[in-house]
Amino acid sequence: MVFTPAERLHLGAEAEVWKGTWFGKQAVRKQRRPRSWRHPDLDHRLGVRRMISEARLLVRSRKAGLSVPAVLDLDYEGGQLIIEHLDGKPLIEVLNAPNASGEDIKATLWRVGEAVRLLHREAMTHGDLSSNNVLVEDERIHLIDFGLASIEYDVERFGIDLHVLDEILGASHPQWPGAIDWVIEGYLETEERLGPSPVLQGGTVPNAREVHARLEDIRTRVRYHG
Repeated sequence: MVFTPAERLHLGAEAEVWKGTWFGKQAVRKQRRPRSWRHPDLDHRLGVRRMISEARLLVRSRKAGLSVPAVLDLDYEGGQLIIEHLDGKPLIEVLNAPNASGEDIKATLWRVGEAVRLLHREAMTHGDLSSNNVLVEDERIHLIDFGLASIEYDVERFGIDLHVLDEILGASHPQWPGAIDWVIEGYLETEERLGPSPVLQGGTVPNAREVHARLEDIRTRVRYHG
């Protein structure tokens, strides 16, 4: 695995992420970090399982035509995943830009909703839809960091996916009070354009309106218990 690191992008509890080059290509290396509080054997097995799952879901997403990083290399024993580096600004920077216009933000968040619905139609939830894990490149939306992604058919899991983004937008970007509504607009209109949710090997994916209704239900529960 030939990777030349150039800049550390993130140091988290689960992984250390570096930007660099892989055989001359711009790439990102995700290096799993051991969790000292777990038994080493258990920690290794869990780490291997998660890294293989992340790689598989990225490959599945790419085959479906979604804009996610390509998998370049995987060393699961060494805890390293090398993926394509995608251009674009993190959504957090776009939303916090001092010269951002309401119309531009609305259009961007509509496209975020479109990207999330396209992911959901493949029976995949992202698991960590924060404004750091969405890249904006002109009119393209890239989804990154699939470490918590999974295959799902339960409408609750899709609703939770949107609720994570709802909470992030409300807490970190209060200057855009209609943010989640613009996301939902893109989410619903994408389904209207593409037609009914597909029937896949594991079953039928919940449709966009079912997921939206579950999001509203989750919001109500959170307010009631909060």
